[in-house]
Amino acid sequence: MNIKERIKQTKEKITQLYLAIKSKDTPWYAKAIGGVTIAYALSPIDLIPDFIPVLGYLDDLIMLPLLIKLAILLIPKEVWVDCEIKAKEIWKDGKPKIWYFAIPIVLIWLLVIYLVIRRFL
Repeated sequence: MNIKERIKQTKEKITQLYLAIKSKDTPWYAKAIGGVTIAYALSPIDLIPDFIPVLGYLDDLIMLPLLIKLAILLIPKEVWVDCEIKAKEIWKDGKPKIWYFAIPIVLIWLLVIYLVIRRFL
């Protein structure tokens, strides 16, 4: 599998996680791990900064897939399969059809930025 296919697969899995979190059939602990995974995937802050040669990308290459796998293990199989079908439909043309999935993440980061600015000013 080449890098473009892995990126596409990761985008679909993150979308699946988002859909699974919204499902009422997903247990709370799976929602928590899924939320952490999505936040980590979309976060501009890494555990190891990307500018550090080799090590900077290891957290993205190791941590994100591990978090995704953990979340998948905790989500009921039926929910995951249903979310997979929906995620493939969303990413059918290579771009998400439903752009508003990003709104909660943007709002969280705006809140974090606001709190940091407020704390230091």
